Formats: sequence, structure tokens, C-alpha cells
Amino acid sequence: MLAEKIALILSLALVGSVLIRVVLLRTKGTSAFTFGKTDKSDFAIIPFMATLIYLLVAQTLHLPAPALLIHRLWGTAADPTTVTATAIIGLACCALAVAGLNLSLSSFGRSFRIGIDEQHPNKLITTGVFAYSRNPIYVCFGLFLIGLTLVFASPVIIVAHTAILLLMHRQVLREEVFLSQHYGADWTAYCGRTPRYFGPF
Repeated sequence: MLAEKIALILSLALVGSVLIRVVLLRTKGTSAFTFGKTDKSDFAIIPFMATLIYLLVAQTLHLPAPALLIHRLWGTAADPTTVTATAIIGLACCALAVAGLNLSLSSFGRSFRIGIDEQHPNKLITTGVFAYSRNPIYVCFGLFLIGLTLVFASPVIIVAHTAILLLMHRQVLREEVFLSQHYGADWTAYCGRTPRYFGPF
């Protein structure tokens, strides 16, 4: 389907935005990739991600995969160039997530990290997008996963997305413990005026 191909391009844009930021920070002497250094169980997310990526590509490019895993639960169109209303909403979510991610990375500046950086944490960011959400990057990833679910609509992708969302929430809770210990009263005040994710959440 056309929508699936567009979704894969948006996926590359999402991942590319993060990788470019990591490389740019590296050139300025900041190691932004600290994933797994605090807790090796972080790597539990990798099998889910690898499975998800393969199934997305397999469903789009018709690569070998068990039919049950890539069977569409809704939105099947007779014409592969037709984009259903559900897929349009999904693509809009993905595009909005990519835009939001880049705004978040811009607001984050040199404080951006993948994982918990206990050795070289930077200043607490509370401005820009972070004035509306304490975790805008996770919000964007969550929105992107919802968008992919709407576009691809296969059962295993729904399960994988749910697992990834739960793992991201676990990571947020772990980061909050560190942030509370490191930033103290500033963090407490920030939590009092800014939601964890968005709105009432």
C-alpha cells in the first residue's frame, strides 16, 4: 500500500532525526548515547524493535513473513494505491510526531541523551516544548507508534507497539528517580507545573 511506504519513509525521518542529533552532539564533545549503561535490562526493547522493523518492512515490500503476523485487521483496500481514512489519520500522527520530535530535540539542546547519563548530566530543560510536557520525545514516539498501528493494522504490530509503550513508560519512571535525586527542588517544582506526558497525564 502507498500509505505503508509513506509510513516507512516517515520512520526513517524519525530515526534519522535522532541519529543526526547524536552525531552533532558527538562533534561538540557530548556523548548522547548512554543507553544500557545504567541497567542492562534496557536491551529488552531490542527484540521488540527488531521484530517490529522487520514486520513493517515485510508487510510493505512483501518479504517472507508468517501471514498471521502481517494480516491486516482493518483498512484493506482493493487498489494498493488507495489510502484509507484510517491510514490518513495514521500518517498524520506519524508526521506530527516527526515534527514534534524535532522541536523537542531543538529545545533539548546539549542536554539530549538516549538513556540515563549519571556521569555527565547537563542542565534541566524546562522551556520550549518542555514547558508543556516533561517527556515530549516519548510523547512523540508514542504518537508515532499509534500512527503506525493505524497504517499497518496487523496484530503483531499492535502487540509490539503495546510492549514498546510499556517499556518506554518504565524508562520514564526510572529517569524520574534520577532527575529527582540530581535536580532536587528544581525538579519537584517543574513536576508541579508540567505534566509527565501531556494534558492530565
